[in-house]
Amino acid sequence: MQDILTLGIETSCDETAAAVLKDGREILSNVISTQIPLHQKFGGVVPEIASRKHILNIMPVIDEAIKSAGIELNEVNQIAVTYGPGLVGALLVGVSAAKTLAFALEVPLIAVNHLEGHIFANFLSRVDLEPPFLSLIVSGGHTALIVVRDYNNFEMLGQTRDDAAGEAFDKIARVMNLPYPGGPEIDKLAKIGNAEAIEFPIAKVDDYDFSFSGLKSAVLNYLNSAKMKGVEINNADVAASFQKAVINALVQKTISVAKKLNTKKIVLAGGVAANSALEATLRTSCEICGFDFFYPSKILCTDNAAMIACRGFYQSQINDFASDRLNAMPALGL
Repeated sequence: MQDILTLGIETSCDETAAAVLKDGREILSNVISTQIPLHQKFGGVVPEIASRKHILNIMPVIDEAIKSAGIELNEVNQIAVTYGPGLVGALLVGVSAAKTLAFALEVPLIAVNHLEGHIFANFLSRVDLEPPFLSLIVSGGHTALIVVRDYNNFEMLGQTRDDAAGEAFDKIARVMNLPYPGGPEIDKLAKIGNAEAIEFPIAKVDDYDFSFSGLKSAVLNYLNSAKMKGVEINNADVAASFQKAVINALVQKTISVAKKLNTKKIVLAGGVAANSALEATLRTSCEICGFDFFYPSKILCTDNAAMIACRGFYQSQINDFASDRLNAMPALGL
């Protein structure tokens, strides 16, 4: 049987990425060009700047992915591209490049949901992972619990009602004058702080949803009150206490839902999955409760094209292809 080579393209935010996968799970190349240094001086991603940078980077990144994979461009069998959710201008760069290449090479085009891609990053890290399982997606824009019944059948159980967990990390980091991106900085600072120093609230949300707006407000109120009273603020303790509250909310809800569903596997996905304390806490909780825990490698936690190619491969198995009229969908749901 002939190998199927999938070219994946990802430009949903501030990473320009391309990857080549063989038969859906073997990574031949995974190239990522990050714009973090460019956006750091603004304290966050500037959509217009991100779009322009993607335009400059997209073809060199694709060329590098093809070269690193040790193949010729005309050997690619199909092209998978993120078409949402994300920044509309950024998405359009990737979608336009993918449509052009698919037309020129006369190969199928596959439209991939970015959130589904994050889940599928786990298939690249663990060859033994198979559906069904419960997935917790935690990123800058999304926090959700999703049941993956098989490779092409998902059910959204719950999501955040306000701020995503990653968004809360970035906002608190910004107030604490930590560099962008804020999540890794808080994780780093929390390692030298006392997580029991300050008791921040965890929102009690019914069913399967999350809420982080109240926690964010509580931290902001604490910081503002301390400044007004002239009380010295221990940033490491604030970071550790805040991070603990976020992680407890995520882990407690995930474990509770897993028990209700009588699932055997829990899968962590998304950019915030790279948070060391979240990974360690969820892993320990899974061990205590007897759940198998799956977690992607660090490079596959963040936005990348290998996960997009992987998701695209499984869509191609059911002939889920896109037309040449494919457009970006910035507010795309699961």
